[in-house]
Amino acid sequence: MKVLVTGYGGQLGYDVVQECGRHGLNVKGCGRQDLDITKKESVFSIVDSYKPDVIIHCAAYTAVDKAEDDKENCWNVNVEGTRFLVEAAKKHHSKFIYISTDYVFNGKGESPFDEDDQPDPIGYYGLTKYEGEKVVQSFIENYFIIRISWVFGFNGNNFIKTMLRLSETRDELNIVGDQIGSPTYTVDLARLIVDLVKSDKYGIYHATNEGFTSWADFAKEIFKQTDSKTFVNSIASEDYPTRAARPKNSRLSKQKLVENGFQSLPSWQDALARYLVQLNKRDEVK
Repeated sequence: MKVLVTGYGGQLGYDVVQECGRHGLNVKGCGRQDLDITKKESVFSIVDSYKPDVIIHCAAYTAVDKAEDDKENCWNVNVEGTRFLVEAAKKHHSKFIYISTDYVFNGKGESPFDEDDQPDPIGYYGLTKYEGEKVVQSFIENYFIIRISWVFGFNGNNFIKTMLRLSETRDELNIVGDQIGSPTYTVDLARLIVDLVKSDKYGIYHATNEGFTSWADFAKEIFKQTDSKTFVNSIASEDYPTRAARPKNSRLSKQKLVENGFQSLPSWQDALARYLVQLNKRDEVK
């Protein structure tokens, strides 16, 4: 099976490529320097030459606040780029995996959002990711849409790395405590994505590590597992204003994974512990 992965330079794309390799798949990872997904000729040149059986589309414009003022670029990457890739996938009869987000929902209520709940994004980034979903659904049938949340991996920055860095110089931190979701480890997510790729159980899935928490409690667990003395004050979203509104409820139901026989991801606390071990090993190598 030949697999093409976009966003190879990002947290998830990198781990998806590694996981495909572990399964003996013929995988090609493309970063920004290899593939400009906003240019149709660039997309078709890569896909026509490689002729993948599967395209896993991890590349995205994810700067949530910047997107509110940089709408054209955000749209071109998340919607037009997805359109070009889906058109190329249709031409070669490739399976298509589109990585979406909890930001397609409005974040209201306290119940987990189901896969079939109606998206209602409250920010421009979420809007473009939802428009990307609609593009995928309108062009092909052999697709997987995978909504994820609060991702952490080794490539690039994430909440855990930020907390560890701040804890080196700060005794106390104010962290938002009224936004609830599921931290998700890209290594665990990549394993699930490869399992999905090997199946024909198409459709929309929610995929996160098990359990829910707030950003404040996530930070507390990071400091607990690293024996940091940094104290966390839980504050309201209104006390930490951002350019783009964040959904307060990012709980996602993973019922469809269960119904289709896919293995649930481990708890987010377990994922955090394994991530910190690997992070320390990488620091030791440096």
